[in-house]
Amino acid sequence: MGKQRILSGVQPTGNLHLGNYLGAIRNWVENQHQYENYFCVVDLHAITVPHNPATLASDSYTIAALYLACGIDLDCSNIFIQSHISAHSELTWLLNCITPINWLQGMIQFKEKALKQGENVGTGLLDYPVLMAADILLYDADKVPVGEDQKQHIELTRDLVIRLNDQFGDPENPVLKMPDPLIRTDGARIMSLTDGTKKMSKSDPSEMSRINLLDSPDVITKKIKKCKTDPVRGLEFDNPDRPECNNLLTLYMLLSGKDKATVADECADMGWGQFKPLLAETAVEALTPIQTKYKEVMDDKEYLESVLRRGRENAEPIAQATLARVKDAMGFSKPL
Repeated sequence: MGKQRILSGVQPTGNLHLGNYLGAIRNWVENQHQYENYFCVVDLHAITVPHNPATLASDSYTIAALYLACGIDLDCSNIFIQSHISAHSELTWLLNCITPINWLQGMIQFKEKALKQGENVGTGLLDYPVLMAADILLYDADKVPVGEDQKQHIELTRDLVIRLNDQFGDPENPVLKMPDPLIRTDGARIMSLTDGTKKMSKSDPSEMSRINLLDSPDVITKKIKKCKTDPVRGLEFDNPDRPECNNLLTLYMLLSGKDKATVADECADMGWGQFKPLLAETAVEALTPIQTKYKEVMDDKEYLESVLRRGRENAEPIAQATLARVKDAMGFSKPL
């Protein structure tokens, strides 16, 4: 029996930050040799909110290069750009036609983002979970690495599998494969440096809220020096009244590679003036190898293009086979 298949991706909207890395990409890297992996740059998702067309293509290449810089191994993984495979858009439309609209209107992320956009909210934002479902289902993914905030989207994907298989499939020969979420328990949700109750996000207007993977040592140190803390001396995990303390300790634990008990003991009597330089030094040390590798990849455009070409060539036949299977089950004629 072959390896189980993984599918995941990140939007090319600005630089990746520590939340993306510690909550998702590092998990991909640590577990990649157990699976057959397909990692895409989800540029179709990026246009569900207002975007800059002048930078979309270059941002897509940046994210692909960062995948490599973070340690994605091409011996067991494929990297490609979502929009380069048209089956993503086509399967989304087919799934749209069996998705009750109230399923989408009830999605927590849609409600949160729609509130920010007001009357300018686009249909694409409402339909985002269906596109995500198409991404997953095209590759017959067994596991989907996601953060806790994406778990609802996986549940919708699973509901769509049941719905399509019931309407158009055979119980002995289902059309679509049922995926399972793969959720990291530690560091699955990295919080903002300016508000420990909110997730670290690329969409936050404040650059001080996040540490980007390509931030310079001086910028990293400045952001940590100015990050929000509390007046209490002595640092501790899991105190609901100290969300920033828990978040910064979690960052230190994950970036240093130490276990929770060791970090709790090491930092129990520290003040912020002692801890912040320690965290800054640890973050710089952890990100330096990624930044060095990223520069090497970006300086060799032909190599990066070859990686994306190979990824697409490996992914597209799988996607097209799934799409053909769905279209056949739904009764479409075959091209002449």
